[in-house]
Amino acid sequence: MDNPFKFLASLFFALFVIAPFTACSDSNDNGGGNDAVPFSLSPENVSFPAEGGTVTLTIRSATPVGVSSDASWCVPTAGAASTQTRLYTLTAAANTLSQVRTAVITVTAGSETKQVNVSQAAAKQPDEPSMDIPADPTGMESDAAALAARMTYGWNLGNTLESIGGETAWGNPLTTEAMIKKVKEAGFNAIRIPCSWNQYLEADAAPYTVKSSWMDRVKEVVDYCVGNDLYAILNIHWDGGWLENSIPNGYSQTVDAKQRAIWRQIAIAFRDYDEHLLFAGCNEPNVENAAQMATLTRYEQTFVDAVRTTGGRNAYRNLIVQGPSTDIDKTILLMDALPADPTPKRMMLEVHYYTPWTFAGLEADASWGKMAYFWGENNQGYAQGDYAGRWDNTGAETYMRGQLAKMKTAFVDKGVPVILGEYAALRRTLSDSADPTANANAQTGHDSSRAAYVGYLTRQARAAGLIPFFWDAGNSMSIFRRPEMTIIDPAVYEEMMR
Repeated sequence: MDNPFKFLASLFFALFVIAPFTACSDSNDNGGGNDAVPFSLSPENVSFPAEGGTVTLTIRSATPVGVSSDASWCVPTAGAASTQTRLYTLTAAANTLSQVRTAVITVTAGSETKQVNVSQAAAKQPDEPSMDIPADPTGMESDAAALAARMTYGWNLGNTLESIGGETAWGNPLTTEAMIKKVKEAGFNAIRIPCSWNQYLEADAAPYTVKSSWMDRVKEVVDYCVGNDLYAILNIHWDGGWLENSIPNGYSQTVDAKQRAIWRQIAIAFRDYDEHLLFAGCNEPNVENAAQMATLTRYEQTFVDAVRTTGGRNAYRNLIVQGPSTDIDKTILLMDALPADPTPKRMMLEVHYYTPWTFAGLEADASWGKMAYFWGENNQGYAQGDYAGRWDNTGAETYMRGQLAKMKTAFVDKGVPVILGEYAALRRTLSDSADPTANANAQTGHDSSRAAYVGYLTRQARAAGLIPFFWDAGNSMSIFRRPEMTIIDPAVYEEMMR
């Protein structure tokens, strides 16, 4: 193009002119009736091919509705309407860009608002040979529910491949196949592999090429797992926060483009692996409200689209998306729909559990709470003398069961398996008292509390249909002492496996 700046100026002018015409309403439809229907719309997720097309949006509401789009390439047009049902046609123009694009259709009815998340495949560029191949179901027979049913106990290879600065930068040794075999011998049949990618890019700019040396190393570790008949979950972890920490700033095409580029490379590199390998879109996305949830949904849709479009076994691979902040309450409140997936019943959901944080993870007293050394109804008696106030019952057994039951009701019972991707509790050495006997007694109570917490959470998660993955960071949150892979806390391990 001779003058790209002139083109951009024209584009911005076109968007300014079109924007006022992308909102539709049916204010002349007074609705009403004694049998008013609840406000609903279908579908809530739409995927268009690169060449564009139309989709019918069905809205049911007893009150007038307004429909608008935040993108000029996806336009809603009002169609047939009855007293409580309105049909709108969503029309997507052809995508000439080399990246997936997304839009949000906002529908309002009185004080209520709902959204439709729209994505459109990228155009094939003439100078870019396609890396996509036909779908291949070989070795991918299990849907999400069937695969989840075969996972029993999961373990995290934490603070390792996701370490900023290199695999050993956070104090753990290089992973070997012998170490992975020890994990299997201990009774785990699934391993979650937190992984960093951003620091291994050739450049932090398009096309976001991952260094081949790093891709080869990740493959080695994945091979250690699947080669020993273990299920493996590979993700993009915190990774410096380029996606997860940016969510509160709103949707970014740059972030979305990086998400797509990295996941396409991962998907192509691991396309030939069978169903033992699963992909997880991110780790703990920073989400606090509905607007941020909408941004996360767009990024998770990009993850799903990037993997599926590569074809081969990836067309059937089981994928895992994360709830907002991987927090149970936020997930129940904010996550009312999963990303659209062209392959049905191949998606799982992930949440984490470190409640109460004062017991599970707090490393120093804070203004909002003190470290809790003891957990569980049977361990309250240890909180006395110099250890008074160190028992936290805000997240005790009843609360824990209730939280897990929420996930069972909202997702597991509806056919969406749930991964409890992380859970653990800090191992502390207690010395608050000048009396060695008091310290020894408190230490007994703390060790008993950790075993009770990890064991009870593991059993209750499994009873609720969640697949538990213990967070082993190779430090004070760990089961194994690396690289020997000996059990550090036999009581914790035995309660976990009981």
